[in-house]
Amino acid sequence: MTGRADTAERTDAELLAAHVAGDLYAFEELIGRHYRQLYRLATLRCGCPEDAADALQEALLAAHRGAATFRHHAAVSSWLHRIVVNACLDRLRRHRNHPTVALDASSALAAHPISDRTAQVETTIVVHHALRRLTHDQRAAVVAVDMQGYSVAEAARLLGIAEGTVKSRCARGRARLAVELRYQDCA
Repeated sequence: MTGRADTAERTDAELLAAHVAGDLYAFEELIGRHYRQLYRLATLRCGCPEDAADALQEALLAAHRGAATFRHHAAVSSWLHRIVVNACLDRLRRHRNHPTVALDASSALAAHPISDRTAQVETTIVVHHALRRLTHDQRAAVVAVDMQGYSVAEAARLLGIAEGTVKSRCARGRARLAVELRYQDCA
């Protein structure tokens, strides 16, 4: 087996193959490269840092166990991305199916004061509506780069397009968003 020093030069696909072959450090190195983006994605999908951490842990466990099933039709980062999205969706579905229990209002408020997040929620709704007005291609590029934190190169690989195309779609999408958001702000 190889040690940690040798893994820095290997591609994601090589690290995943090494993990399947029994390399003890390959999966750790692979996840280390993508952890921040995967956590950010989980947080955006789940909306709550605790749920995001749990979903990410479930996703990484699924990726670790299912590494041998990776078919190399897409980038390893795209495969990891999809596993995280699926774990978040599963988690949201599970929570949706469980009824909530009302707490005694006086004791709940005394223990945990509630801040008003109305403005934040309203802003999120406005931005989501504006994003829906973009073309699918522009929305995918803007979300990948501006919301999920991927670099232009990573977004290009993820979307299967050239870096210049990502840049132009982001520029057009941002310009359209600026118009949409200004219009909604004045309305």
